Amino acid sequence: MKIGWIGLGAMGKPMASNLINAGFELCVYNRTASKTQELENLGAKAYKSIKELIQNSKFIFIMLSDGNAIREILTSKDGVLDALSSGQIIVNMSTISPLEAQEFHSLVKQKGCEYIDAPVSGSVGAAVSKTLLVLVSGESRAKELCAPYFKALSKASIDFGDSPKAAVAKLSINMLLGVFTQAMAESITFAAKLGLEKEKVLDMIGMSAMNTPLFGFKRELFATENFPSAFALELMSKDLGLLKQMMDEQGLNLPLSEISNKAYLQAKNEGLGKEDMSAILKTVKGDNR
Repeated sequence: MKIGWIGLGAMGKPMASNLINAGFELCVYNRTASKTQELENLGAKAYKSIKELIQNSKFIFIMLSDGNAIREILTSKDGVLDALSSGQIIVNMSTISPLEAQEFHSLVKQKGCEYIDAPVSGSVGAAVSKTLLVLVSGESRAKELCAPYFKALSKASIDFGDSPKAAVAKLSINMLLGVFTQAMAESITFAAKLGLEKEKVLDMIGMSAMNTPLFGFKRELFATENFPSAFALELMSKDLGLLKQMMDEQGLNLPLSEISNKAYLQAKNEGLGKEDMSAILKTVKGDNR
């Protein structure tokens, strides 16, 4: 059955490519049409409108930057909801709030279709290498039908049950990602301020019980203080902002998350949003002040 894919950004393009390489028939749409050429060269069929894509797909995967972007393509004139027919399946792989996931689930169900939350843990490198972790929630039948596609994109998937629990899971794991990265930046900054050589500090972390795959991914960035984006700082700030909204709604007191939310927001406001999230080091050090 044909798959429709909407969103060919830093994550969406390699993920869509992996589906094609796995032998699935893919239709693509992107607001910037030139971004579809590479996938067309791999065998994808590109459409100039969302309506055409929906009319030619059973499954519609969405990988966009935030909930507002998804709401726009769902509800706009000639958007996804206008074109849906009963029985189609929407798979949202973007990171959004649980409240947004509930909203989109309801809108899609009103059209006689099914909606799955399937955000992913992992950045661009994991998307390219098919080592993402897919976090899934939604209707059981739809999840079963989508399992082969998730397998082609990831090292594993975890079923959290009903929608919007996967959206909750994604914010939970990104909370750790943000806090851990900030903690590494603070440790490095503290050691350097008191006269330790950075390379030796990095060696110490790498050879200690504090070593993690995340540190391995970010070590070179911390060493060079050059931060090409694998996961943009502005996206981490967005996710921590969503987490803060849910914390307030639930009356939760999570001090580390509060601090990280403020730190990444400050870093974004200092102009670091397009750099990798590990550029939080610059804000911790006070480089932009």
